[in-house]
Amino acid sequence: MDNHPHDPDHVPWYFRSLDFEQLWRDYPPPPNFAHMTARLSRDELRAKQEQRFLQTMKRGWEIPFFQRHWSEHGMQPGDIRTLDDLRKVPVYDVHDIRRSIERNPPFGDFMGISPEDGKRMPLVLQTSGGTTGLPRPMLYAPQDRETMAILGARRLAMHGVRPGDMVLVTLSLGLGNGGMAPREAMWRYSGAVPVMTGSGANTPTRRQLEIVKAWGIKVLLGFPAYLRHMALVARDEMGMDPRSLGIRLLGTHLGPEQREPLEELWGAKAFDMYGTHESGMLAAECTQQTGMHVMEDAFHLEIADPDTGKPVPDGEKGTVYITTLYKYGAPQIRFNVNDISAWHTSACPCGNCMRRLKAIFGRNDNMIKLRGVNVFPEAVGAALLDEPRCNGEYFCFVDRVGEAGTDQMDVWVEVTDDRVDRGPLQADLERRMKEVLSVKVKVTPVGKGELDTFTQTSKSSKVKRLMDRRHTASR
Repeated sequence: MDNHPHDPDHVPWYFRSLDFEQLWRDYPPPPNFAHMTARLSRDELRAKQEQRFLQTMKRGWEIPFFQRHWSEHGMQPGDIRTLDDLRKVPVYDVHDIRRSIERNPPFGDFMGISPEDGKRMPLVLQTSGGTTGLPRPMLYAPQDRETMAILGARRLAMHGVRPGDMVLVTLSLGLGNGGMAPREAMWRYSGAVPVMTGSGANTPTRRQLEIVKAWGIKVLLGFPAYLRHMALVARDEMGMDPRSLGIRLLGTHLGPEQREPLEELWGAKAFDMYGTHESGMLAAECTQQTGMHVMEDAFHLEIADPDTGKPVPDGEKGTVYITTLYKYGAPQIRFNVNDISAWHTSACPCGNCMRRLKAIFGRNDNMIKLRGVNVFPEAVGAALLDEPRCNGEYFCFVDRVGEAGTDQMDVWVEVTDDRVDRGPLQADLERRMKEVLSVKVKVTPVGKGELDTFTQTSKSSKVKRLMDRRHTASR
């Protein structure tokens, strides 16, 4: 039985939706990526970016959101002729996307496709991981989703995941891309076998560890806090040395957290990656562990001063602007994701031509201004790394206290056990926090497990670390 668009009962079959051979030439999956695209000269790579950028701009002018946004800033079709003109394009952020959805519910006008297009092409809808209100929707056209799977497979290959590896995916399964994207990447393009446990809310942590041991899992994917939680449950509750389980590598989003404690717990290498809901997999660390290679055939990234929007010198921190070069359904063109990063200034020993991000140091919109000092909650975790009296769990409360309305941060930290003398620990950590954060904070030691209500470490793959109560009603 055949399937044609003119049939009254036409269903858009996925395998007919793309020229797969051409897609694989444009965006080579592993192992071809390693000896093809990753070995291009910078001039050859720039030529690919140039061509795809101009196609992306043409697509942008077909989408109402960009038509309106660009016209409001005085831009006209034809103003942007080369990639060098990109800085003339006005930046936007998630607040602009939310306003688009509010004006044009339920999906907004920032995408060039709608559910109605499901009549002519297979679509996938996934969302952001927002905790309040409805999450932000994103529709993916076939070429978008398939390219995302290729980029995800590249990430795994760069980490060292190989065909036949059993990979436990602790990322959430649901509306978001967290667990779905690596599953698609693995079974389509990596040869690795995804074992989809999801977070502790989907599969209890003890059961996940039993699976690791029984099935010979070699790779774990998840956020650092949950991978750490798994190791501690194995050690402290199940009497198992995590290092004895034979895990070879950890694929995670390290952010500003140090990899050494995680590697020490598991006896395995931890590899960093970077992706967003809007863009897909952007960058990944190779086996050299010297920063994350940006997949520049699919993206153009800028790092800019968050106040002026001007590019910062290589090596200096700034906010990340993303331009996707592969997306049809919902391209992103100078999207300010509010993540803070910096470019490496040297070439990678692995030979990959693509530039590297040092790390994701935090988020501009997660930054707390505390008595004139910029504080990132993630820096608290770094201050706890070498403290044996704490188990590494922490949560930050920010309040406005006293008649003068002074801003105060109270950092709650979990002790390793009840025998810890909390008075000296508090004094030591308050001294250390002032050194690390450059501002005085209060430290409150609490018992083991008391913070899970706030962090959701045992249940969620993405852990919470901050509650800003300054703008809520007084308690």
